[in-house]
Amino acid sequence: MEALPGRARALVAGVALSGLLCLLPLPGVPVPWRAVALLAALYGGCEFLARSRLVGTPHPGGTFYPVLLAGAFLLPPSAAALAVLPGALLVPVARRPYPARRLWRAGRLVLAVWAASRVHRAAGGREAVADCDVPLALGTAGVAVLAFCLVLTLLDGAVLALTAGVPLRRGERTAGPAVAWWRLFLRSLAPITVHGLAGLMMALLWRSPYGPVAALLVLLPMGVSWWAFAQYHRERAAHQATIRALVQAVDIKDGYTRGHSERVGQASMMIARELGMDDERVEVLRFAGILHDVGKLGVPTRLLTKDGPLTPEERRVIELHPEYGHEMVRGISFLGEAREAVLHHHERLDGTGYPYGLMGSQIPESARVVAVADAFDAMTSTRSYSRARPVPVALKELQRCAGSHFDPRMVAALVHVIGRAGWHPAVTADDARAVPAPAAPVTDRPGAHR
Repeated sequence: MEALPGRARALVAGVALSGLLCLLPLPGVPVPWRAVALLAALYGGCEFLARSRLVGTPHPGGTFYPVLLAGAFLLPPSAAALAVLPGALLVPVARRPYPARRLWRAGRLVLAVWAASRVHRAAGGREAVADCDVPLALGTAGVAVLAFCLVLTLLDGAVLALTAGVPLRRGERTAGPAVAWWRLFLRSLAPITVHGLAGLMMALLWRSPYGPVAALLVLLPMGVSWWAFAQYHRERAAHQATIRALVQAVDIKDGYTRGHSERVGQASMMIARELGMDDERVEVLRFAGILHDVGKLGVPTRLLTKDGPLTPEERRVIELHPEYGHEMVRGISFLGEAREAVLHHHERLDGTGYPYGLMGSQIPESARVVAVADAFDAMTSTRSYSRARPVPVALKELQRCAGSHFDPRMVAALVHVIGRAGWHPAVTADDARAVPAPAAPVTDRPGAHR
């Protein structure tokens, strides 16, 4: 826990202590130890299996919720929470600090399961499950799933804000802290609802004449879907490794732009978030920024590193790099609109760009985002033919060219987000001694909006 900020340590300690209090049984309510032990073993086994080589890639949800929710529907609150504890504490965690992460995982799950069980019990769900009254059981289970998801969302939002510096809101500048939590809740609700339905089927079969053995059959299709989803993410990780290799190849080929792709990806992500795009699209635009110059692999190195002015023929060769890049990435299906950004990020609103001279709304939105990010990093980086400009100077130059070369919305978004959060690129290869150069048009040289 030493690596966590003080407020985050306090939050982890508070959640862990609250989880311990939830384990205290209700007065006069016996603990069904046999059911608790069986569910605890089942949950722990599912968690270990999900992280084994059989699956290969842990499920993005991180936890096998059907067993936990089945416990919430079957057991008293303290007993349901107790079934969580062994698996949550013993299953390995991926990153340091290990004790704090184990405590946090156990505490948040204990609180969520306890809350779901209390709500389910108060709504009459225990009797509905015992009587196999499916319509009533569906309603009470739905309320319990809402409580479960709400607790997880609130705790996850709090710990992200305290440890990772994740902003508490997204989208419009006037939005409040509740916006981020509300979006996190909505994003989590659908998968948790599916797990809740599986947990309810387990609970109903558990109470049926067929007993717990029949309930275990519900986990078979869930396990298959878990495995299939894990394979999808393994394939996605392989694509991302390919992308990193391509970007590294570009950096090696053109040493003056080393780190440029990552910085453009970061700036594209900042613009997309400021415009209120959803997280999935923000990630796609980050890929677009990272890959925008991958076509330079097809351009002779002597042209990329030439100190003097380019001849018309050399300029035409360099202006082919968006098409080269598009050919390289068009087979990567999950990139989506990032492929359009690779092809069109040098188009201009007034139609004077390349490769096709598109105008205005003909240019894909993703390409307009990357164009602004590319120009901004080009101006604030030291190259063989220009020195880095200060960030305010670069932003003023973007504003001057907004409407003719760049989309004013994208420029305004970048100005706003940098004015609020600053520009702190994670990757840079600039000369630390660089001094600003006099302002000049940002489109002097092809290959990036200079």
